Amino acid sequence: MRALAIRYADAVDRLNGWIGGLSRWLIVVMVGIGAYNAVARYATRDLGVNLASNSLNELQWYLFSVVFLLGAAYCLKEDVHVRVDVLYERLSPKGRGWIDLLGSVLFLLPFSVLMIQVSIPAVRNSWRILETSPDPGGLPRYPLKSLLIVAFALLFLQGLAQIVRAVERIRGTGDEPPRHDHGIRVGAGDGDPPAAPEAGT
Repeated sequence: MRALAIRYADAVDRLNGWIGGLSRWLIVVMVGIGAYNAVARYATRDLGVNLASNSLNELQWYLFSVVFLLGAAYCLKEDVHVRVDVLYERLSPKGRGWIDLLGSVLFLLPFSVLMIQVSIPAVRNSWRILETSPDPGGLPRYPLKSLLIVAFALLFLQGLAQIVRAVERIRGTGDEPPRHDHGIRVGAGDGDPPAAPEAGT
């Protein structure tokens, strides 16, 4: 059973890792479209040739929504969500494992299930009417709204994987998750005060 749980966690990590890689490319595309939209607005004004379109404007924020929604589970996997570390960084690996375990069971999984339940009626209605942007040349919205369910399903699956990892750390057989300098911390860990900034910074 333990080996099966670890294989599950590895599979979910690979899935969300692949989605994270896809999101990086989507960010590049989004930035490119945003740059084109900015240039097109000036060109339309100065040259009198309409190079801008509502569809490209909407595609830019559609891509932002896709990256935000699909990137949530990947960020959980990589432990890069913003965390206010008052006690967490000062605890042992086992103590951090207990916090991750309880946080996933009591908050992350129920929240993910709740959001899926809340999203289903809105997504169903959007597909029923084939919802489209009201702006001229706007894009369909029902595929984008479907990502609400997909995103929280991925977050739920990653939450289960995080529980497996946390249990392994509590047992003393698992590795620590990757550590990133991303939180707002009090102390630099192990009870030490934060390092003083270098001169000139």
